[in-house]
Amino acid sequence: MDNGNNNRLLTQAKVNFPPYGIDFPDGPTGRFSNGRNVADVIAQLLGFDKSIPPFATAKGREIVSGVNYASGAAGIRDETAEHLGARISMDMQIKNHLITILRLSYLIGNGSLVETKKYLNKCIYTVGMGNNDYINNYFAPIYYKTSSIYTPEQYAEALVEQYSRQLQNLYKIGARLFGIFVAGHVGCTPGMMTEFGVNSCVDEVNSAVTLFNSRLNTTLNDLNDKLVDAKFILIDGTLEYPNDINVTDTPCCMVSSTRGKGQCVRNQVPCSNRQNHYFWDAFHPTERISVIAGTNAYETLSLFYASEAIALSNDKETGYVSDA
Repeated sequence: MDNGNNNRLLTQAKVNFPPYGIDFPDGPTGRFSNGRNVADVIAQLLGFDKSIPPFATAKGREIVSGVNYASGAAGIRDETAEHLGARISMDMQIKNHLITILRLSYLIGNGSLVETKKYLNKCIYTVGMGNNDYINNYFAPIYYKTSSIYTPEQYAEALVEQYSRQLQNLYKIGARLFGIFVAGHVGCTPGMMTEFGVNSCVDEVNSAVTLFNSRLNTTLNDLNDKLVDAKFILIDGTLEYPNDINVTDTPCCMVSSTRGKGQCVRNQVPCSNRQNHYFWDAFHPTERISVIAGTNAYETLSLFYASEAIALSNDKETGYVSDA
């Protein structure tokens, strides 16, 4: 859930311009939304005073409260979305996290990585990957060969194996509490329906993503058994929505069919009934959908903070999350 990491990159996957952010207090920030995204909603419900800053601009003590490493269009696989330009793949995001850890070691650990790891043990890591590996890789055969190399079953297996290694790398450097989002039904996005020239969900795409989610669920269960003190929670995307969200197949903004395909055309006036739209652009949800999904995610993650595991207040002196 990129909130600005792509702004300085040479990429088509960049949305730091109107009408993005039309309902966000700070205007266009790089969020692929008219307002808040799911990460913003989770942070608010957890009691954060402000949104978690992107790695690209995070500095000083603000990194103590958390950092967002997400990158629009990026995937589990390094090559995913390379046709759009620069992006920060999952492997590179983990490298950026290592940079943050080194900075934290001096801010809160007196130069000790051991103390910093204790701090990271109490942090919640929310990760949502996989969508782009289908939208901007497997189902983009004009740019990528994966669909001719792998069957959908083989691709799902290869993706989840790589994803598992990445999550285990996070575990090795201190992560213990993981909220992992399933991949969405990307076959139902206006962008994918346009790509396939149909007016309804693309079953072929959704079936492939379902294979990924099924393997991911099994793998997270295995990691829970394998990794000491780790807790992986799968956050499901199947939600109930109010009946007044009745525009589910059309973007709220005018979208580009060329550069930044599927993204809002710069400076165009979007629809006024955003509360009734599911999709903001051809791939991303409106703020209202993010509020519902973020609330669901917060409730799903409550296993991490509803007991004595984590308190919701930060120690102002050390930056450590205090025990309940």
